Amino acid sequence: MERARVKRFSMIREFHLADWFTLGNACCGVGALFSVMSYLGSGDVMHLYFACALVPLALVFDVLDGRIARWRQRSSAMGRELDSLADVISFGVAPAVIGYGCGMQGLYDRIALVFFVACGVSRLARYNVTAEKLSEGSDKVKYFEGTPIPTSLVLVIVLAVAAWQGALHEQLWLGEQVLGGFTLHPLVLMYVVSGSLMVSRMRIPKL
Repeated sequence: MERARVKRFSMIREFHLADWFTLGNACCGVGALFSVMSYLGSGDVMHLYFACALVPLALVFDVLDGRIARWRQRSSAMGRELDSLADVISFGVAPAVIGYGCGMQGLYDRIALVFFVACGVSRLARYNVTAEKLSEGSDKVKYFEGTPIPTSLVLVIVLAVAAWQGALHEQLWLGEQVLGGFTLHPLVLMYVVSGSLMVSRMRIPKL
């Protein structure tokens, strides 16, 4: 008896329309990273504005991919993984790098920014493994545990306003503190608060 052939996984064939919007989300996040690097290299603050603008654009793609998936009733396990990976870039790594570019470059600052990204990654991983339970038998999750990672957009808006007012590097709001020979910019604590809320057990209704 001829052994049944195992159908090979085709990445292109598995892509749905919503997945292309998810990739748009990821591309915005990567673009924001490149823009921050351009700012650090050139000192032209327009690159920083562009980086900040790409994060809300990523959110637009993030919202659209979910709406399109529900509209077409087409989703896949790969699509769910793509969504989480894109969110890590656009709403985790990109906001942290924007903070670094704005002047949060001391040792304590870096620890806080890494903590924020780690919380975002953990938040998404928890969501992936608990989504079925949280949906309570329906096809839609009724609430989030912890604040969703796109809420990091608030941090980006704060830094965009700071950049517009020239409050960057040595002029960062709240100044800087030197503790044990290492620098801390108190403004970076907003990242600590945001990260802590993401991994909390707080229930946030999903609209």
